[in-house]
Amino acid sequence: MTNELNAKLAQYGIDYAEAMERFGGNEALFVRLASKYANDPHFDRLEAAMASGDTAAAEREAHSLKGVAGNLSFVRLYDLAARITDALRADDLDSARALMPELRESHEAVVEALAILQG
Repeated sequence: MTNELNAKLAQYGIDYAEAMERFGGNEALFVRLASKYANDPHFDRLEAAMASGDTAAAEREAHSLKGVAGNLSFVRLYDLAARITDALRADDLDSARALMPELRESHEAVVEALAILQG
């Protein structure tokens, strides 16, 4: 991968160097697994749980999203999902809700970056 593309992915909150360490330098494996994120249900389920005020489900989905993002080196998404998880564990629904627009932006950025990876 070129340095230019590496820098481009960083703009979308993806740490490509970290991903390559995690995936043992296997770019094809990383791209294949990262591409599956577009169909991952945790973000949509988190939004639905937050909208309905179901904090138990929201915490579960935020935690799952954090795990997926961490494993794929989606660092910005991971950080936000972790902060939402922590807020929900502290029964601070308002703080968790306040982070949702930023989480949505990060989610959309990752989905957009996946098109670059597949391109």
